[in-house]
Amino acid sequence: MRLQQQPGIVQSQARLMLQHARTPAEIAEAQHLRYKIFAGEMGARVPGRETGTDSDEFDLYCDHLLVRDADSGHVVGTYRVLSSAMAHHTGGFYSDREFDLTRLDHLRDETVEIGRSCVHPEYRNGATIALLWSGIAQYMQTHGYRYLIGCASVGIADGGHVATAIYNTLQKTSLSPAEYRVFPRCELPLAALDPAAEAPLPSLIKGYVRVGAYICGAPAWDPDFNTADLLMMLPMSRMNPRYARHFLKADC
Repeated sequence: MRLQQQPGIVQSQARLMLQHARTPAEIAEAQHLRYKIFAGEMGARVPGRETGTDSDEFDLYCDHLLVRDADSGHVVGTYRVLSSAMAHHTGGFYSDREFDLTRLDHLRDETVEIGRSCVHPEYRNGATIALLWSGIAQYMQTHGYRYLIGCASVGIADGGHVATAIYNTLQKTSLSPAEYRVFPRCELPLAALDPAAEAPLPSLIKGYVRVGAYICGAPAWDPDFNTADLLMMLPMSRMNPRYARHFLKADC
């Protein structure tokens, strides 16, 4: 299994610690947590379900960030990170499956994709998310990448009305410039959904926006996860200075 070399534990906060997975067993811990959340909590049809894991061909080429409870030793949060260099081995980013990324082609060599964000229900707090984001920010800084992309998912058990409301809000405040626009391969039928629906922004999307991210266009429908996925993009030059100071502090 190919793993990019990273340091081990890179930050501690209270009872939580952040580390990069360094062995197949540690990656499996992340995959088991993902399965519990995506299949068990969300009802998604995930690959690898016969083994109780959420796993696919991208995992081999990703770096996996883990937040671990220092007392129990359990992995309670994870993100996976796919660099442009490693995406050459997978035929592209995971997002390429859901969106036409042609307008971002000239940025690929400077881009990192994050995904499979997952936090145990008992640890869905600012500390866990902050640890994961500090790991992502440090990764970007260490390797000199300038752009961060990733899909933010909204459940569509209601038929997609909430997702439509969230998109309508974000396109007014956080839509990317036209040159960064992407196009869903399986578009959510926005015209058939309630244009007057209202919904608060999910905490993950709200966090992306606060950091300085754009949405790059209309949501795609992911039938396996039954979600509407918005492609988020953060040029590191746009990172909110307040968050940059926090995530990139010297003792991370």
